[in-house]
Amino acid sequence: MVTIHDVAKRAEVSISTVSNVINKNKYVSEDLVRRVSAAVKELEYTANPIAQKMKFKYTKTIGVIVSDIGGLFFPYIIKGMYDVLNLLGYRLVIMDSEGVHDSMGSVKKLREGITSLIQDRVDGIVFASTLPKEMEAGIIYDLMKRSSSKRNTALVCVDNDLSKYGITSVYSNSVIGADLAVSHLVDVGCRRIGHITGPLFFSVVQDRITGYKNVLGRNNLSIDDGKMISSGDYTHKSGYLAMKDLLTKIPDIDGVFVANDQMSVGALKAIFETGKRVPEEIKVIGYDDVFISSVLEPSLSTIHIQKHSMGKKAAELLIKQLENGNNSSKPESSIEIAPKLVIRKSTVKNAPDDWILVDW
Repeated sequence: MVTIHDVAKRAEVSISTVSNVINKNKYVSEDLVRRVSAAVKELEYTANPIAQKMKFKYTKTIGVIVSDIGGLFFPYIIKGMYDVLNLLGYRLVIMDSEGVHDSMGSVKKLREGITSLIQDRVDGIVFASTLPKEMEAGIIYDLMKRSSSKRNTALVCVDNDLSKYGITSVYSNSVIGADLAVSHLVDVGCRRIGHITGPLFFSVVQDRITGYKNVLGRNNLSIDDGKMISSGDYTHKSGYLAMKDLLTKIPDIDGVFVANDQMSVGALKAIFETGKRVPEEIKVIGYDDVFISSVLEPSLSTIHIQKHSMGKKAAELLIKQLENGNNSSKPESSIEIAPKLVIRKSTVKNAPDDWILVDW
């Protein structure tokens, strides 16, 4: 491999002169520029991009940590980030905290992931927080301390609002989203409404439970946590098992709010196995509006989250931090992206089709 030393030797100049010609750091006479340029061409020398980036204290690399890379939600966010960062010459390093399975494991993997990315000298990190609410403050301050210990690595949280800790955040309000979903079930006649949650230690899961209970309370409908709420882990299998649980505990259940579309697939299978009809006997509404929701039979009513936009905004805010030198004295930004109700045939039999084709 040809090195800068070889170029200097061929051009009969110092290494610093070669560096100044290549990087245009200082004035170099036309004669030396010609000699160095000729040596570079003859030897087919290519500067080491990693070494250059290390020298100038940037790597054009962004780390991304999500809670379940195999799920249907986060690929949309990653694609949104990629569409922004790729145009600016950044590359993404993606890590999975596996946060849907275990709260303490999630904490451990998030810490390890951020530490590893900082050691790899990424310029910034976008992460999805899957931290237990009661541990959130201490862990976040620890992560911020780690990020500023060496290079003041920029941090952006996606899908959760951590702006109160000084972390730039892009998120959708889960209390409002849940309110939209359960209010729709009430509007179409449901009175015995169950809820299938994600992992209970997630703060966004607790927010959706709050929205669910708010609607039942406003409409004087019964709330029994032990019977009417069953938890899953965002997978279709857990949605299937949770729906089986609800069908056993609430024989007259006529509506169910499921915390993501992926679990809704399992919930629908469990309902169909009983011989009950959707939406005539049980109405089902999901959350996220991933592509599969529009092509299920019946198609799934859900809460649309602007996932691609969320990823783009996260990337744009991260770049803004980097352009500002990640000055922590500047006020942090928080962008809330509004959820939207999408009505399909799992709650309204004659609802029109609206296939999601753009994200396939």
